[in-house]
Amino acid sequence: MFTVASLFVLATMVLALLRAVRGPTVYDRIVAVNVFGTMTVLLLVLIGFLTDRPEFEDIALLYVLINFVAIIAVLKFELYSSLAGPRAASAEGATEKARDEAADGAGVDGR
Repeated sequence: MFTVASLFVLATMVLALLRAVRGPTVYDRIVAVNVFGTMTVLLLVLIGFLTDRPEFEDIALLYVLINFVAIIAVLKFELYSSLAGPRAASAEGATEKARDEAADGAGVDGR
Protein backbone atom coordinates (compact mmCIF):
# COMPACT_ATOMS: atom_id res chain seq x y z
CA MET A 1 0.00 0.00 0.00
CA PHE A 2 2.74 2.47 0.94
CA THR A 3 4.76 1.41 -2.08
CA VAL A 4 1.85 2.44 -4.30
CA ALA A 5 1.65 5.75 -2.45
CA SER A 6 5.39 6.26 -2.96
CA LEU A 7 5.03 5.59 -6.69
CA PHE A 8 2.14 8.05 -6.86
CA VAL A 9 4.25 10.70 -5.10
CA LEU A 10 7.13 10.05 -7.51
CA ALA A 11 4.78 10.43 -10.49
CA THR A 12 3.51 13.70 -9.06
CA MET A 13 7.09 14.89 -8.59
CA VAL A 14 7.88 14.14 -12.24
CA LEU A 15 4.79 16.07 -13.36
CA ALA A 16 5.74 19.00 -11.12
CA LEU A 17 9.25 19.02 -12.61
CA LEU A 18 7.81 19.07 -16.11
CA ARG A 19 5.60 22.00 -15.15
CA ALA A 20 8.58 23.79 -13.62
CA VAL A 21 10.55 23.42 -16.84
CA ARG A 22 7.74 24.13 -19.30
CA GLY A 23 5.48 26.43 -17.26
CA PRO A 24 4.14 29.35 -19.26
CA THR A 25 4.74 31.94 -16.54
CA VAL A 26 7.23 32.47 -13.75
CA TYR A 27 4.52 31.97 -11.15
CA ASP A 28 3.56 28.59 -12.62
CA ARG A 29 7.19 27.56 -12.28
CA ILE A 30 7.37 28.79 -8.69
CA VAL A 31 4.23 26.85 -7.74
CA ALA A 32 5.58 23.74 -9.47
CA VAL A 33 8.85 23.96 -7.53
CA ASN A 34 6.85 24.40 -4.32
CA VAL A 35 4.76 21.31 -5.16
CA PHE A 36 7.96 19.40 -5.89
CA GLY A 37 9.35 20.38 -2.49
CA THR A 38 6.15 19.34 -0.74
CA MET A 39 6.12 15.99 -2.52
CA THR A 40 9.77 15.48 -1.57
CA VAL A 41 8.82 15.92 2.07
CA LEU A 42 5.97 13.45 1.68
CA LEU A 43 8.30 10.97 0.00
CA LEU A 44 10.84 11.31 2.82
CA VAL A 45 8.14 10.58 5.40
CA LEU A 46 6.90 7.57 3.41
CA ILE A 47 10.41 6.18 3.05
CA GLY A 48 10.98 6.67 6.76
CA PHE A 49 7.77 4.80 7.52
CA LEU A 50 8.56 1.97 5.11
CA THR A 51 12.06 1.46 6.50
CA ASP A 52 10.95 2.01 10.12
CA ARG A 53 13.38 4.90 10.60
CA PRO A 54 11.84 7.87 12.41
CA GLU A 55 14.89 10.04 11.68
CA PHE A 56 13.43 10.72 8.26
CA GLU A 57 10.68 12.77 9.90
CA ASP A 58 13.29 15.15 11.31
CA ILE A 59 14.92 15.45 7.91
CA ALA A 60 11.51 16.10 6.35
CA LEU A 61 10.77 18.87 8.87
CA LEU A 62 14.08 20.52 8.10
CA TYR A 63 13.37 20.29 4.40
CA VAL A 64 9.95 21.90 4.94
CA LEU A 65 11.60 24.88 6.60
CA ILE A 66 14.21 25.20 3.85
CA ASN A 67 11.51 24.93 1.17
CA PHE A 68 9.39 27.61 2.86
CA VAL A 69 12.24 30.09 3.22
CA ALA A 70 13.42 29.47 -0.34
CA ILE A 71 9.96 30.02 -1.84
CA ILE A 72 9.49 33.24 0.15
CA ALA A 73 12.91 34.47 -1.04
CA VAL A 74 12.16 33.64 -4.67
CA LEU A 75 8.77 35.37 -4.54
CA LYS A 76 10.29 38.43 -2.86
CA PHE A 77 13.02 38.56 -5.48
CA GLU A 78 10.45 38.22 -8.27
CA LEU A 79 8.34 41.02 -6.82
CA TYR A 80 11.06 43.56 -5.99
CA SER A 81 13.96 42.38 -8.20
CA SER A 82 16.06 42.22 -5.04
CA LEU A 83 15.90 40.53 -1.68
CA ALA A 84 16.06 43.87 0.16
CA GLY A 85 12.33 44.56 -0.09
CA PRO A 86 10.08 47.44 -1.11
CA ARG A 87 11.96 50.20 0.70
CA ALA A 88 15.22 49.44 -1.08
CA ALA A 89 13.43 49.16 -4.42
CA SER A 90 11.73 52.54 -3.93
CA ALA A 91 15.01 54.10 -2.73
CA GLU A 92 16.78 52.83 -5.84
CA GLY A 93 13.97 54.23 -7.98
CA ALA A 94 14.17 57.60 -6.19
CA THR A 95 17.94 57.72 -6.68
CA GLU A 96 17.60 56.98 -10.38
CA LYS A 97 14.85 59.59 -10.70
CA ALA A 98 17.02 62.21 -8.96
CA ARG A 99 19.91 61.40 -11.30
CA ASP A 100 17.63 61.71 -14.33
CA GLU A 101 16.25 65.04 -13.12
CA ALA A 102 19.76 66.31 -12.42
CA ALA A 103 20.87 65.28 -15.89
CA ASP A 104 17.84 67.00 -17.44
CA GLY A 105 18.50 70.15 -15.41
CA ALA A 106 22.11 70.28 -16.57
CA GLY A 107 20.96 70.11 -20.18
CA VAL A 108 18.62 73.10 -19.77
CA ASP A 109 21.41 75.47 -18.75
CA GLY A 110 23.57 74.25 -21.59
CA ARG A 111 26.33 72.98 -19.32
